[in-house]
Amino acid sequence: MRRTLLTAAMSLIVSGLVMAQGGFGPRAGGGTPPDPATRIANQVARLTTLLDLTSSQAAQMTTLLTNEQSSVSSLQTTVGTDQTALRAAIESNSPSTIDQLSTAIGTLNGQILSIRSKSQAAMYAILTPTQQTKLAAVGGIGALGGGPGGPGGPGGPGGRGPRGN
Repeated sequence: MRRTLLTAAMSLIVSGLVMAQGGFGPRAGGGTPPDPATRIANQVARLTTLLDLTSSQAAQMTTLLTNEQSSVSSLQTTVGTDQTALRAAIESNSPSTIDQLSTAIGTLNGQILSIRSKSQAAMYAILTPTQQTKLAAVGGIGALGGGPGGPGGPGGPGGRGPRGN
């Protein structure tokens, strides 16, 4: 009996210690994500270090990423609104609304993918052959970010895809 109580007490203590631990990750403390300008500056700094960008290339990358963010921002807001409406349509069992919203979300995600892919193509085009080789060695075009699976993409951090909410 004493052994059972001792085991139970130890289990409670260990469970309490585990539960008392803070979260893990960059926003575990409840912080907010960086604003778009900071995120873009961080991304360009990372690419500058990774690919030895010139100051001219870094400025071009900043412009391309800023333009991409501007073009994608309102589309992402609409996707979020449509996804909320889609959840309501699912809960109310409204097949025609589900079809309409699913199609709209698919179209918007296609537009976002197109914008991001064109931005990546433009970024890739300003790299020298040596930088393109370095890029290929660290994961290819996806390392430029912003595209499918990149930051903010459907599968990336902060993504607005079906599982990113």
